[in-house]
Amino acid sequence: MPSASSAGSDSGRPVPSSLWRDGDLRRLWVGQTASQLGEQAILVVLPLIAVLTLNADAGQLGALRAVGQAPILLLSLFVGAWVDRWRTRTVMVLADLGRALALGGAAVVGLLGGLGLPALLVVAFIIGALSVFFDVAYQASVVRLVKRDQLVRGNSALEGSRSAAQIGGPALGGALVSLLSAPVAAASSALFFALSFLSIGRIRRRESIPERSERTPRVWRRIHEGLRFVVSDTSLRTVGLASAAFQFSFAAMMTVYLLFLPRELHLSGTAVGLALAATGPGALLGSLLAARLPSRFGYGAVLVSAAALGDGVMLCVPALHGPSAVTIPSLVAVNFVFGTFGQLVNVTVMAVRQAVTPEGMQGRAAATITFVGMGLTPLGSLLGGCLAEEWGLRTSLLVTAAGMMLSPVLMSLSPLARLGRALPAPQDAPPTAAHQVTSSDIKTR
Repeated sequence: MPSASSAGSDSGRPVPSSLWRDGDLRRLWVGQTASQLGEQAILVVLPLIAVLTLNADAGQLGALRAVGQAPILLLSLFVGAWVDRWRTRTVMVLADLGRALALGGAAVVGLLGGLGLPALLVVAFIIGALSVFFDVAYQASVVRLVKRDQLVRGNSALEGSRSAAQIGGPALGGALVSLLSAPVAAASSALFFALSFLSIGRIRRRESIPERSERTPRVWRRIHEGLRFVVSDTSLRTVGLASAAFQFSFAAMMTVYLLFLPRELHLSGTAVGLALAATGPGALLGSLLAARLPSRFGYGAVLVSAAALGDGVMLCVPALHGPSAVTIPSLVAVNFVFGTFGQLVNVTVMAVRQAVTPEGMQGRAAATITFVGMGLTPLGSLLGGCLAEEWGLRTSLLVTAAGMMLSPVLMSLSPLARLGRALPAPQDAPPTAAHQVTSSDIKTR
């Protein structure tokens, strides 16, 4: 793992007062933006191809989304243990390359006339698996590039890349499915992963990581250390449980949502993309607010209130009726509010998690929370499909949106809600993990 100096400079120099004067941070930002743009586009492209081109029913759409989310449950803990032992840049560029090749292969299969639901399932699983690698490595890389006292500002700036992707990705994905053939729509996202590969591959900062030796614990032991660390810390444990409640309900809601928009409100693929893209400008505003509000009003107050407002606004969607001239602006407004407060929660939670986690546990802590928080999303997606078939789209959308409100309730009942205006102090790593990071064990890969 990096030493204090290597995490903040190229050769012992401190991080500049302006984060963006750091060339490696800019390269990470560009790569993250491109990667997220491709990912956001493909998250709309694949379901819309299934619904609009292959006439998939609710159960099939739920299965497609579940397959894409299954790697979170299957791989997160292993990826976290692995990322803590490798250079994050290497992990990210290989994940980008793999996603670009997978989408290129899907385009070839489509041109040959074989892009049916089975092929979409394979592509969704590969993209989901490689996205787990990228996301865990990305979260660990932020800590290695930004000083602790700049984590909130750094995450706010870097998470703005996700906001930019949410502005353009869904609209781009919807337009591609509407205007172009399915193979071209699938292949287009590969260009963004290729751009991310080129940008992140140019990061030059050397990351110091522990030497792999006979004393290195086996992967199961390292996974256990990550689980034990998260469970033993009240803040991290609450983050995991609240995230699990939100993500399970959100996965179910999105399955119904992607059916509700084209079939109940009769929106085209372009209109669906436009409505979903409104989350992006809101998320950009949320990133800006996250740099100021927690230090002014307290981290706990911001987390609970933002989660309640952001999740609660989705309860308005099932009430929408009428022509697209009415429903589209309403959806844009709802998604803007959802994006604003959702991103405010995301950035604030990430800063808290990174602040309380020692450097040698960053990858495993991120992966453990991802596993706990998002591991049930495949079941949520399947549940959304089942509810849509049994209860209808409006009722199912209302029930799943209401389920998201469990997240702010859990946070409000925990010590997380009482966090003040300063980030909490870092916790001690488990003894075995702390022992691994010694001066005799450090090398640079």
